[in-house]
Amino acid sequence: MAEAKERKTVEIPEFLTVRELADLIGASPIDVIKELMSNGIMASINQQIDYDTAAIVASEMGFEPEPVAVEEEAGPEEEAVPGWRQIYEGEDPSRLVERPPVVAILGHVDHGKTSLLDRIRRTNVQAGEAGGITQHIGAYQVEHNGRKITFLDTPGHEAFTSLRARGAQGADIVVLVVAADDGVMPQTREAISHARAAHVPIIVALNKIDKPNANPDHVKQQLAEVGLVPDEWDGDTMVIPVSAITGEGIEDLLEAILLVADEVGIKANPDGRVAGTVLEAELDRSRGVMATLLVQNGTLRRGDTVLAGTAYGRIKAMFDERGKAIKEAPPSTPVRVMGLSEVPVPGTLFEIVKDEKTARRIAEERAEAAKAAIRPKSTPTLEELYERFQAGEVKELNLIIKADVQGSLEPIVSSLEKLSVEENEAELKVNILHADIGNVSESDVMLASASDAIIIGFQVGVDAAARRRADSEGVEIRLYDIIYKLIEEVEQALEGLLEPVYEDVVIGVAEVRQVFNIPRVGQVAGCYVREGEARRNAQARIIRNHQVIYQGAVSSLKRFQEDVREVRTGFECGIGIEGFHSFEEGDVIQFTVRQRVH
Repeated sequence: MAEAKERKTVEIPEFLTVRELADLIGASPIDVIKELMSNGIMASINQQIDYDTAAIVASEMGFEPEPVAVEEEAGPEEEAVPGWRQIYEGEDPSRLVERPPVVAILGHVDHGKTSLLDRIRRTNVQAGEAGGITQHIGAYQVEHNGRKITFLDTPGHEAFTSLRARGAQGADIVVLVVAADDGVMPQTREAISHARAAHVPIIVALNKIDKPNANPDHVKQQLAEVGLVPDEWDGDTMVIPVSAITGEGIEDLLEAILLVADEVGIKANPDGRVAGTVLEAELDRSRGVMATLLVQNGTLRRGDTVLAGTAYGRIKAMFDERGKAIKEAPPSTPVRVMGLSEVPVPGTLFEIVKDEKTARRIAEERAEAAKAAIRPKSTPTLEELYERFQAGEVKELNLIIKADVQGSLEPIVSSLEKLSVEENEAELKVNILHADIGNVSESDVMLASASDAIIIGFQVGVDAAARRRADSEGVEIRLYDIIYKLIEEVEQALEGLLEPVYEDVVIGVAEVRQVFNIPRVGQVAGCYVREGEARRNAQARIIRNHQVIYQGAVSSLKRFQEDVREVRTGFECGIGIEGFHSFEEGDVIQFTVRQRVH
């Protein structure tokens, strides 16, 4: 009997594409696809498959599959500390106790986020006291097996991320709602990216299992493809089948939340420094400013003086989500309070100060600083990144990638993930937070703002709302039409070689209405500012018959014989241009300044 041929060992990662598997085992992608089809799996050449599927194919093609050994890295884990832990840094560890977990509901539109929240709330009210919820305060608590859970009643990753973008701690746990009849959708992938960027554990609520066309196994396969491998498939993601309509699985979901909370170890010091997050705020005609606060450390009491950004005041009254007056609120409790001087911005962190005089002084200092400060950039530019790396401030470049088609996205992502630079035994590498097809959206900008990320677009546009938010929050968006140029610029940024790019930006347009000859000065144009503003320190372009006939610096700018620095839209002024003395009525003057665009 002939000896069996020794099988060659091949190391297979947790996920890889069909093409990558073919390259690993030295086979044709067509042969791999045929082998997958014989096992009942339809997959394209660029589709991702998990380790188990790849191992079956490799085994049947004469190889001995083994998982790729992953080395533990302490550095990233240390950086991936959930934000809520930072709020009690400095507290005596012996005084920390468990607190109820704060849960955010994320997912694709129409997958049942709001109806699931309503079902959890109704079930809990029926099990507890009679009567419905009378107050909508942006968060509420439920009890399960004698333990409390706090739900943020603001479903959607936009609301979740807007808290992080303003420095708030957000949630402790994310419940990702996925419809069993629809599966993983674009907003589902976005929500996953937002949760991962916040380093928050994810539980999947597989909703709508009561529907006749529900296909849980197909959805679980899709979840595995985006990195959420169900625990029943030897993964680390709890997938709980639920129905917001019938209430099936709700108890199991609450139990899963408590299990994850126990594993993470969510703690606070009830007797420590009082701090938390503003969830909602409004101006009520009869009661003044009403703000919803989520206490995350310490115990908030009626009569305390609260400081939240530039808003401050002594708490005159405090209510729970049922409108019942309460005297104190321990950690993880949402409360509605009266007594603040102004409406605070949702997502602002609040704290307790000793008296109103101190609170007023700090609030006024903050207001003055905000007026005087130039708008800060939320995210570093590519050029600034290397300087921050050398200073030890950053260890990775966070990117959000948007491309026109999947065929462009995959090579861009794979090429960028291979880039890194080492200096003084430290490594700066690329971390792709989110990659998808389609135009740059407002959600992408929010994620970038909250995560200090840069948005890279390939042959895509930028939504109007996204452009406005990017401008207001200082998020850098870089658009490309050539892949190698995109890769090259990111690589140069990692190596500190990328030079900033400047261009002339038009800030105002004026029309020459009359020409004056001034002795010893020369010609001055009497103008009307049609758009933007005329500025004395700007450069000017003289346009006649749709052609630029001269460019030069503004030598003088006057209003009623007085020198001024700028003149805005709708006003008349006198303009002199250095070296130009041939104005004609009807000439158009464009005012430009040199601004950095990259």
